[in-house]
Amino acid sequence: MRFATIATRRGLRLHLHGSQGYTDIGDVTGNETLSTLTGLLASGQDALQALVGISTDEGHPVDAADFGPAVPNPARVLCIGVNYREHAVEGGRDVPTWPEVFVRGGPSVTGPFADLVKPALTDRYDYEGELGVVIGTGGRYIRAANALDAVFGFVVLNDASARDWQRASTQWTGGKNFDQSMPVGPEIVTPDEVDVTNLQLTTTLNGAVMQSANTSQMIVSVVQCVEFLSSFTTLRPGDVIATGTPGGVGFARTPPVWLTPGDVVEVEVEGVGTIRNTVVAEVAAPGDWAWKPVVRQSNSI
Repeated sequence: MRFATIATRRGLRLHLHGSQGYTDIGDVTGNETLSTLTGLLASGQDALQALVGISTDEGHPVDAADFGPAVPNPARVLCIGVNYREHAVEGGRDVPTWPEVFVRGGPSVTGPFADLVKPALTDRYDYEGELGVVIGTGGRYIRAANALDAVFGFVVLNDASARDWQRASTQWTGGKNFDQSMPVGPEIVTPDEVDVTNLQLTTTLNGAVMQSANTSQMIVSVVQCVEFLSSFTTLRPGDVIATGTPGGVGFARTPPVWLTPGDVVEVEVEGVGTIRNTVVAEVAAPGDWAWKPVVRQSNSI
């Protein structure tokens, strides 16, 4: 099944992809609890199984502008950095033998076709196309062999990064958490629909291919990501895992390629979907803000 969060006159509501479009789950079931992703995940497997019968409904077309983030305001996005060998090499790093982890907050998420706001406080805004994992039942100490049982589905995301903020510190939080800097969507695709061990991932900038890789090239596989993260934290329904970006990012190019207003970034993951975002300038930012990082010359993710 494929789920999307759609903007309606009643706010963001969870929809199921049918043969011709999308069906409002709360309306068709008469259960308003199921009108949000949070409500559906809290309702358990029985609620999910009950939707199988309506997944063949025609539904109605939805404009791209009406798609909200597939996971609206997640409690956290757990991100695996440097998870493709080529990306490690292009950044001048050793290939990791231990997963690099950082965390994004919910306000950094935005819609799959929304404008991607370039923060006024960065001159080095970069793209990172990735496969995302949405946790369903979750849990602690989840073995890789059972990891997909804890997963609700998969999304496409762009871990857009302010590299100057990222490199100004030994921690990456600032550069990875500007508001509305991570488009997520367009749908959550359940595990029975795709084989995430072998999916092509492509990022284009203004029509030119910048990143092209296969999820089979991940250093830490999807199921290993779930296993590793559950070692130290209880994965909860609605958590998102960003599984890392392949080589080809802007900072590693000669000369570097930075996102500027008017650019169009597309990230496609085979079988999961495509997100498309136009870069726009942040408005109403103070011109005399005290905090502007001095770029260090070390490489970063």
